[in-house]
Amino acid sequence: MSMKLVITIPAYNEEKTIGAVIREIPGKIAGVGKAEVLVIDDGSTDSTAEAAMREGAKVMRNITNKGLAFSFARGLEEALGMGADIIVNTDADFQYDQSEIPALVKPILEGRADIVLGSRFKGRIEYMPAQKYWGNKAMSFMVRFLTGLAISDAQTGFRAFSRDAALKVNIFSGYTYTQETILEAWEKGLTIIEVPVTFRKRDGPSRLISSIFVYARRAGFTVFETYLNYKPLKVFLSIGAVLIVAGLALGLRVLVHFLNTGLVEPYLPSAILSSMLVIVGLQVSVIGLAAKMLQRVRVTQERLLYEAKRARLDGK
Repeated sequence: MSMKLVITIPAYNEEKTIGAVIREIPGKIAGVGKAEVLVIDDGSTDSTAEAAMREGAKVMRNITNKGLAFSFARGLEEALGMGADIIVNTDADFQYDQSEIPALVKPILEGRADIVLGSRFKGRIEYMPAQKYWGNKAMSFMVRFLTGLAISDAQTGFRAFSRDAALKVNIFSGYTYTQETILEAWEKGLTIIEVPVTFRKRDGPSRLISSIFVYARRAGFTVFETYLNYKPLKVFLSIGAVLIVAGLALGLRVLVHFLNTGLVEPYLPSAILSSMLVIVGLQVSVIGLAAKMLQRVRVTQERLLYEAKRARLDGK
């Protein structure tokens, strides 16, 4: 049975490169019966949309610049509505080699993966600024540490989703989707693998990510927020345990002094601080238990959302 592939391309003021990206997409891909290109024009002020339409792509337009996460999520939803069995997301700046799309979709076609990441670090990087290189390395290490997944490139924008995986993914971040989708897929038990890809040198600065420092700060917060959303009990219990242990350690010398002398002074400030740390630690732990119960509600709601989306989109 041949599959339908939709390639989504979020784009912001990429009139110079969007045409070359679309033309590079292979006309025939083994196992794929039909392939369509969907460009999400994120409020461009140039002729990005017109250039994409000249190459035969379907174009969706955001009235104003909404950001990468919004455009990605909108493209994913539209691709599902177009009947996609597999969705490949790529960038509009011609840094990824679109001729490698067959390698990206192959593990999904073979049933070996739900999501495939095109890893620049396992492939060939023509050029990447040092700050971006090490920033990507650091963010990927954080994702590996939190999930235990052997992921070398958590920030890659070149990735493929099975239809079922795309239905299960929900984007809440208003900034970037890359790490959030990995954490969500991990929490939902989806299989993620990487394939090596080529990364070319970019001509000019990124238009979707203007500052690597702003990106690192906001992406780091997104990772923490997403992890907290999926593992609240672990996070709050860990924080609570640290506070309680610190309080008990601080109070130990107060207790020893009291047992020897029957007095708390001169350690009264330490005794007060110790008590406060233990009390706050217990309160944080209780918050973790409450958050865990709320997480169960969220999981149920996401299952209902998945079933509703599948019924609505598969019924088209």
